[in-house]
Amino acid sequence: MLVSAIKARFSRQQGNDPAGAAPVTTLVELTFQRKKIERWIRFGRKSYEQIIDRRRSLVGFAPDAVLAFVRWASNDYGTIVSRIDIVRAIGRGEPFQTLPFVRPGGEILLRLSGWPKVQHALQVIDAVEALGFDPTEVSPDYWRYVHNRLTAGLEPHPYTPERHAAWIGRRRIDP
Repeated sequence: MLVSAIKARFSRQQGNDPAGAAPVTTLVELTFQRKKIERWIRFGRKSYEQIIDRRRSLVGFAPDAVLAFVRWASNDYGTIVSRIDIVRAIGRGEPFQTLPFVRPGGEILLRLSGWPKVQHALQVIDAVEALGFDPTEVSPDYWRYVHNRLTAGLEPHPYTPERHAAWIGRRRIDP
């Protein structure tokens, strides 16, 4: 309900036909309640943001944008959810996978749960940034590779300038 109302409002703000379809964007619901629930974006270029209240906001991403969405929750006995998803935002009519708090969904490039794996994925992201690369510009295949290696309990090879140059070249010739 909340997401559909916000999509309609966003559509009017952007000058889109209010009777037509909602704008092409992937919406992510974020929450921060200290020591209880944290849902946040680790990286990604937002195209829309709305603050709902002190603890909640809604952010939107344009088609093909890549983002990392981290979810963590705890109760009186400790952590109950620890997850990271690296997702490519979809365009209108594209197939997608569903994710909690992501509407309508996206192409999942990496999906890990459990704090040790999530922490390792965050370290990989930090290493990519330390090389001077924007994680949103990294090859989607690399994020799939990191997912597979960490799921299997193996150490992923680092992202390299050569791998990035190959990705940029492939993007240039890919229709």
